[in-house]
Amino acid sequence: MTTLNVVDQAPQDRQIVWETFPSWAQFSWLYLLSAFSALRGAMFFRYGIEGWEMWMIGTGILLVCAVILRRWAHYELTRERIIIRNGYTGREISSVPLADVRAVAVQQGLVADFFGIGTLTISSSSTDRLVSLRGIRDPEEVKIRIEAAAWRENRRQTVPPSE
Repeated sequence: MTTLNVVDQAPQDRQIVWETFPSWAQFSWLYLLSAFSALRGAMFFRYGIEGWEMWMIGTGILLVCAVILRRWAHYELTRERIIIRNGYTGREISSVPLADVRAVAVQQGLVADFFGIGTLTISSSSTDRLVSLRGIRDPEEVKIRIEAAAWRENRRQTVPPSE
């Protein structure tokens, strides 16, 4: 299940409909490298070979890198835009207005499919810019959510308010 936070106090243009960080599974390659490093350190320790401490320190560094990288990008879907923010500073990295969403595609490799994560690629109709949301848990569900929000935004802009 994806992270869903609905905020009632925010103004409509900034009201967050969905937000998340990349999944922990996105960094499985770092876990694999740290497991190899820990195994090597344990073997060095077991057989009395010097340098096992550095392998264990390397294992810790790789795990800390996974934690830091996960919080680097923060994805938000508001009522008007899809936003990628820096998770540490809150600075906006990239955004696409929902009215400009042309297509949303899901990309999953074999490993990503196993973990239930994927990359959403959102293309803009006004510019040829692509925005990628990497490591999204349940990418098909999020794709449907983005497409529905884009449809609502397009409908809101094209239908004049009734008096």
